[in-house]
Amino acid sequence: MSVTRAIHRLTSLLGEGLSLSKPVLEDHGRSETYFPLAAPDAVAFPKNTQEVSAIVKICADEGCAVIGFGAGTSLEGQAQAPFGGICVDFSKMKAIRRLAQEDMVAVVEAGITREELNEELRATGLFFPVDPGANASLGGMASTRASGTTAVRYGTMRDNVIGLEVVLADGRIIQTGTEARKTSAGYDLTGLFVGAEGTLGLITALTLRLRGQPEAITAAVCAFPTVDAAVNCVIDTIQMDLSMARIEIVDTATVQTFNTMAGATMPETPHLMLEFHGTESSVQDMAETFGDIAADHGGMGFQWASRAEDRAALWHMRHHAYWTILQSRPGATALVTDVCVPISRLAEAVAAAQDDIARSGLIGPILGHVGDGNFHSILMFDPAKPEELAAAKEASERMVSRALDMGGTATGEHGIGIGKLHYMEREHGEGWNLMGDIKSALDPQNIMNPGKLVPPKN
Repeated sequence: MSVTRAIHRLTSLLGEGLSLSKPVLEDHGRSETYFPLAAPDAVAFPKNTQEVSAIVKICADEGCAVIGFGAGTSLEGQAQAPFGGICVDFSKMKAIRRLAQEDMVAVVEAGITREELNEELRATGLFFPVDPGANASLGGMASTRASGTTAVRYGTMRDNVIGLEVVLADGRIIQTGTEARKTSAGYDLTGLFVGAEGTLGLITALTLRLRGQPEAITAAVCAFPTVDAAVNCVIDTIQMDLSMARIEIVDTATVQTFNTMAGATMPETPHLMLEFHGTESSVQDMAETFGDIAADHGGMGFQWASRAEDRAALWHMRHHAYWTILQSRPGATALVTDVCVPISRLAEAVAAAQDDIARSGLIGPILGHVGDGNFHSILMFDPAKPEELAAAKEASERMVSRALDMGGTATGEHGIGIGKLHYMEREHGEGWNLMGDIKSALDPQNIMNPGKLVPPKN
């Protein structure tokens, strides 16, 4: 491998579009969570797919690693460079190539973020619904198969990406999928690359399914005496087939942080935060039905928000919960869990997770997307105290092991990256080795985001 030769050739290709600046390298080697710095040797800023292809061809010739980078919001070290190499930053590839309003489809470049796309769509009556909270790039969201607060109604990236443009490990450019709503033509290559975390190729463009902006939206918060009561309310709501757009849980520790750090005035008990989309009449009917269900489970103190600014304030607080919680312990970082279990086991899983956190001696507020059985614990620790990191990892291990025993998964939305690699064999068995075989077939040199997702090469 010759990174030096690759950098020399890339400098000739890209000029100022290749950075060797230490601050730029470090910015592309950091993690949002607890992983130590792992910087690349250089950062490339391509302006189009042809430049991405040329970059990858040079890296393939020189045998050096290629790591895709969107907005850098991944939580499991997916965009870090533990073996060095060339980071390909898509921030200069933000074009909307095609907008077909009648078909409710958009073709966009990988670097555009979800907020930027939705800002461009405001006048069309359409929007892109997947909302992971962070203003992530759409290429990164596809690579990690992201979801978020709206998945209970609109699904994940898997459900909303219908085609891709991908640069393979040898520099070839392929197109997957079409703009049609369905197909039976061959292997689902789109599905193969969505969630592959850049280990099979670099996504350069996406064909996305758009949705109509709802006529009416209403949001609410509702307090419950216990987490168990709140979760059982969610289960009954889902079984009633009530069409919620979002339904989130925050535990008492999270509410306390909201009150202390974000100026909220919520009763310090577990809460559900929810939103309904539909017509004026349907939203009203759904809200009233939910209110009856919540009352049966001890729900109290409903606060409805129909005005756009009130809803925005509510979801801003939820989306920024991670950073707000971190600010409550200055100098801390966190290990963030995101197990997902069948809905029927959710209350049991959350209660057991609370016990795990209590045993760890750490502060670990719980919140998450209860509508699809996915919840997070933000296990805060002092990075200068190895024993606290060990306690966080031990608590996380118990949560993941329990989720797998319940028929769930180690990660509902954050992906595998570096942090959850050791869970893959237990969750997938021989299927994990098959993932490695696919990786070897498409990337025989193992240059595409090495060390992530698939079994390590000997």
